[in-house]
Amino acid sequence: MPTIRPSSDLRNGYNEISEFCHKHREPVYLTKNGVGDLAVMSIETYEMLVGKFELYHMLEKSLREIEQGDGISLDEAFDKIESRLADDAV
Repeated sequence: MPTIRPSSDLRNGYNEISEFCHKHREPVYLTKNGVGDLAVMSIETYEMLVGKFELYHMLEKSLREIEQGDGISLDEAFDKIESRLADDAV
């Protein structure tokens, strides 16, 4: 169940909202004049969501490439990964 609070709580209860966001790792939804306006979350939660979005985007792109016959074999993929890891280690 989402946590919904009036936007005035951001000014008057910032520390409480911040603590909630960090503790529960979920956003707090703020309303303005009774209507949804903003979602506030910790930086860690935001970065996790952005990371998931980027991963899903890359997976979707890869699936499209495979469907178009542009993919590479699993062995080739692992060879490329191992090569990059070896280059980074140098």
